[in-house]
Amino acid sequence: MSTALWQPSPEEKEKTLLTRFSNKVQARYQLQDTEYSTLHQWSIEHPELFWQEVWRDCEVRSSASWNKVMSNYSFSEKIGTEPSGWFEGARLNFAENLLAQGKDGNEALCFIGENDSTRSLNYAELRVAVAQCASGMKALGISESDRVAAVLPNCPEAVIGVLAAASLGAIWSSCSPDFGINGINDRLGQISPKILITVNAYLYNSKEHDCLVKIRDVTQRIPSIESVFVVPFTESPMVLQNNERTWDELLNPSASTINFTQLPFDHPLYILYSSGTTGLPKSIVHGAGGTLLKHLTEHRYHADVHPGDRMFYFTTCGWMMWNWLVSGLASGATLILYDGAPGFPDIARMWRLIDEQRISHFGTSPKFLSAVNKAGYSPKANHKLDSLRAILSTGSPLPADLFSWVYAEVASVALMSVAGGTDIIGCFMGGNPNLPVYSEELQCKSLGMNTLAYNLDGESVVCEKGELVCATPFPSMPIYFWNDADGRKYHKAYFEKFPDVWTHGDFIEITERGGIIVYGRSDTVLNPGGVRIGTSEIYRPVEEMQEIIDSLVIAQPWESDVRIVLFVVLRDGILLDDDLVDKIKSAIRRDTTPRHVPARILAIPDVPRTISGKKVEKAALQTLKKEKVENTSALANPESLECFSNLRAELRK
Repeated sequence: MSTALWQPSPEEKEKTLLTRFSNKVQARYQLQDTEYSTLHQWSIEHPELFWQEVWRDCEVRSSASWNKVMSNYSFSEKIGTEPSGWFEGARLNFAENLLAQGKDGNEALCFIGENDSTRSLNYAELRVAVAQCASGMKALGISESDRVAAVLPNCPEAVIGVLAAASLGAIWSSCSPDFGINGINDRLGQISPKILITVNAYLYNSKEHDCLVKIRDVTQRIPSIESVFVVPFTESPMVLQNNERTWDELLNPSASTINFTQLPFDHPLYILYSSGTTGLPKSIVHGAGGTLLKHLTEHRYHADVHPGDRMFYFTTCGWMMWNWLVSGLASGATLILYDGAPGFPDIARMWRLIDEQRISHFGTSPKFLSAVNKAGYSPKANHKLDSLRAILSTGSPLPADLFSWVYAEVASVALMSVAGGTDIIGCFMGGNPNLPVYSEELQCKSLGMNTLAYNLDGESVVCEKGELVCATPFPSMPIYFWNDADGRKYHKAYFEKFPDVWTHGDFIEITERGGIIVYGRSDTVLNPGGVRIGTSEIYRPVEEMQEIIDSLVIAQPWESDVRIVLFVVLRDGILLDDDLVDKIKSAIRRDTTPRHVPARILAIPDVPRTISGKKVEKAALQTLKKEKVENTSALANPESLECFSNLRAELRK
């Protein structure tokens, strides 16, 4: 058993919202103790009681109570567009719940731009801004289930827009302005939005990027868009055309109160999108009630977000972590919004931001932490970071070297590696303020989530790698997919592999103490000689090496089997000579097994990634095999595939 890298003191545990909730549940239901494992087991054995207690403990606002907490007890009863069976009869409004917790004078939003421009709104000002925007939308005829689309940076107008739309019962769907024309159209073109909110331009790495040219192309392709409202995000002058108007023209300055439309628990709130690398992105519809309860659970009990805490996540409006961040308002937090490059003008930018904004919860990714580590920069030596209580990381598995680096060079706080996804708008497993942190492990299964690892025979296993599944329903399941009337796409996405069990597509191991190790996507598992190897098992030792910036691994069909091929992106001035190849192979063999050692190692200029930053092993393999990559517009860097075409001859050896 490894040694804990961090654990909370008894005094710290006593103050957490999780402890308060555990004590309340233990007393009310006579649980044997208040240990997290006991609470989690109770939450999955009695989901109707658990989610009811979350509702009550978090003081969810509703105009009508429910008749029954949970009607459907199996997944097979919820495949398609019929109601989920959660909290039937309840009437509530998502935006009302997000705006109800913060005190008027408390800061709700603080925006910091790459150029150091700042804006701030307290809760009273945010409510007025949402009232003005909602009134303007209503005057345009926006009503329940209309789609409001946005191509926006992570800015206050995005938060105001989503809350205004939700107050009316409209459905919000957003993309980041760095998406290409096809990427935007592939998503928003499926859902026929009525209006579109965007910006004139945005900044990244000190360069201004025009947005209106591609938005005009998009609106030509999507005839349902009646009006485009443009936020003057940069100082460049705007010359508007046709149906374009300024953001201010959307607002009704005389409005000051919000009439929150009361809606069923399952009323659609968001349309999010899968990566779309194998065809058009799936349009995943999430309900207001399920999203609210899931985020309240994760913020309050798992991340320990108290009123007045200052939450930050480096995200764009095209990633579900933005939706997750916005929900922090429901816990009375202050949202710190940043838009721009995280390393501009230097690698210290985000760490200065923590001190300047007194951030308590800092959300980031392994890729960013690795970049800081490899730059040789010590945040602890150069910054106070005394406001930090938690560091959250997601997007890919957090490797062992970064766990140890955070505690050596950043701060001794809860390091919460979390995992879940767009499909559930939350996490299957993640952080816990009351539990120790162990290297490479996510601390726990999330409350209410019956997360298991299944072997190939569909049996639950511990201390053995398997498919991530969830064996019982939960409120933040998608309510349906857009344009999937018979539920066929929905069923294929989650329930085809194991009957009546949600299969998520990750390759994991549940440890003896209840932590979880993530080995990558199960559809990219390598099978040389029939042995299942997760891609992250190879990425971890390789990307710890100072010579290597990034890497990609595939299983190439070879002589009636497959062989492992590793591609590496090298630091400037480094050559992939025989000595470095031997060093890479030795590192992999030392950290894993001889079966993990690649048969070939080749240098490439860049790793293909989705717009949200995930590696795309499948697209690289398809390119090598001369197969068509279905949707290159889903890639942030489609030009990166060209090098794989050039390596075909080399990989025939």
